[in-house]
Amino acid sequence: MHHKIICFGETLWDVLPSGKMPGGAPMNVAIHLTYNGFSPLVISRVGNDDPGRELLRFLQEKNVSTRWIQTGESHPTGVVEANISDKNEVTYKIIEPVAWDYIQFDEKAAELVAISDVFIYGSLATRNLTSRETLLQYLKLAKFKVMDVNLRPPYYNQERIQELLQYANIAKMNHQELGEIAGWFGWAGNEQEQMQALKQHFKLQLLVVTRGEKGAAALTEAGYQEHEGYQVEVEDTIGSGDAFLATFLKNYLQQEPIQKALAQACMMGAYVATQKGGTPQIDLSRFEDSSSTHL
Repeated sequence: MHHKIICFGETLWDVLPSGKMPGGAPMNVAIHLTYNGFSPLVISRVGNDDPGRELLRFLQEKNVSTRWIQTGESHPTGVVEANISDKNEVTYKIIEPVAWDYIQFDEKAAELVAISDVFIYGSLATRNLTSRETLLQYLKLAKFKVMDVNLRPPYYNQERIQELLQYANIAKMNHQELGEIAGWFGWAGNEQEQMQALKQHFKLQLLVVTRGEKGAAALTEAGYQEHEGYQVEVEDTIGSGDAFLATFLKNYLQQEPIQKALAQACMMGAYVATQKGGTPQIDLSRFEDSSSTHL
């Protein structure tokens, strides 16, 4: 795939009862894009420590370039303690401060951002001023921007989310996040009406809302579409939304119909929920038929 894609934000270790696994939404999205034939770049930061070196090796094994992942001396590689006691609603304790809080602006990276086809970013990486200011500088340069809304209390506020959404061409969020943002503005009505209000307010080209096991919906200039999702036995939901986003973008960039993009994205998100961690190895040939509602 010849699209130039950049993923900005956190790279870290998810610590589970069964052990640690590589994680962080931008990194997960990059890996799933790689599974789909793209060659995304990751802009992030790890510590000069064993966990950081191990994370870089993992990415290299997944054929993801680590060229633009900085190594810092003053802060350790990121760690998140994931609580999977409720498999359908994983909760996180996100340790701070860590290396990805201090992503430095880089002139050479900025040149790449300016010529990229897609720049993917999330809200969690803005919890610290350093990474936030770096991201805002890149957003002013990027031509086409995809925001992965990731509301992790206490690391966000209304003003910051509004600022980030104003840059976005495409936004993806879950139904709970949609409800919270709609509440900030007093947007009443059902989910579709709230999506319409949000899309119009932020002048988005496309808004995608995921609903866990109940599928997802998309709102474009051409109208509203939804998919009912797939029924699976959940192992954990870590990375399901990231797999969804990468698969949806693959179809979108290849100009596939939105309904197909939703179906395949829901299928891939559901499959990842049946596996441990966010980036299990995937045989894409298994998922070419998205007509069934069972995997």
